[in-house]
Amino acid sequence: MSWSKNTGLALAMAISMIGPGFSLSAAAADAVKVEGFIKSRDGDRMVLQTPQSPNLVFLLTDETQVGQVEGVFKARRKDMSMAALIPGLKVKVEGAYNEQNQLVAKTISFKGNDLQQAQSVQAGMHETQMQAQQNKEELERHQAELAQHKAAMDAQQQQISANKAEIAAAVARFGQLDDYYILDEVTVYFANGKTKVDPKYTPQLLALAGKAKGINGYMIEVKGYASSSGATALNQQLSEDRADEVTNILIQQGHIPLTRMLAPGAMGESHQVGANDTEQGQAANRRVVVRVLQNKAIAGT
Repeated sequence: MSWSKNTGLALAMAISMIGPGFSLSAAAADAVKVEGFIKSRDGDRMVLQTPQSPNLVFLLTDETQVGQVEGVFKARRKDMSMAALIPGLKVKVEGAYNEQNQLVAKTISFKGNDLQQAQSVQAGMHETQMQAQQNKEELERHQAELAQHKAAMDAQQQQISANKAEIAAAVARFGQLDDYYILDEVTVYFANGKTKVDPKYTPQLLALAGKAKGINGYMIEVKGYASSSGATALNQQLSEDRADEVTNILIQQGHIPLTRMLAPGAMGESHQVGANDTEQGQAANRRVVVRVLQNKAIAGT
């Protein structure tokens, strides 16, 4: 009986010793102490890179204590804001798992020189990111400008093609006038970029109209030209406007019937009579040529 009591007492003592020991081991297993670099920070979520884990996630709470260790032996601690927890900072973290199996940070400490180094790295990264953003915006702007330039070039090419077709048609039309005699001719010259007829040419045009009315079966041909200085499309339009201005004088003031007028020809930069590398040559090319024609059959030849 004595043995049983002793055995029971020993057993009870063993259990009492095992119980606390077991509880301490469980508590110790839940505690986490790590050292590493902050990889990223998003609100209350901090990702740590450690030698054991590249992505160890800690939850930050209002109870998380953040401090900077100071002194030769790092014995003093200075409370810091969580704003100091920036990517690249080397920290020591103590924490434990909560009921949702989330790792909660209780204390976070770091050295002052580590914070300065991380801040320097962050500043450099920010500058690099800003430069990269500027480069990206500059590239997008250049691409937009190139697209606009290409669109303008395409439109200009289309206009040039249209002008060439119009000139070709005019040349073909006037090429059919081989059956006509040229009985009179007046050339009207224009200032650079201008379409208004100088008043000094009006008497010459009216005299030509008067002479034409005395010719049996006459027709009046009007061709407008421009120098090759400047844009081709603009010069094409100038030649057309100049021909129209002269035609209006012949019809409105010279009283030439529309049935006697050939459609004005816009010849653009074709048939240059002067060298465009000189001012005199350019002036000679800015012209409208008016001719009085008579059909050879009507003339009896």
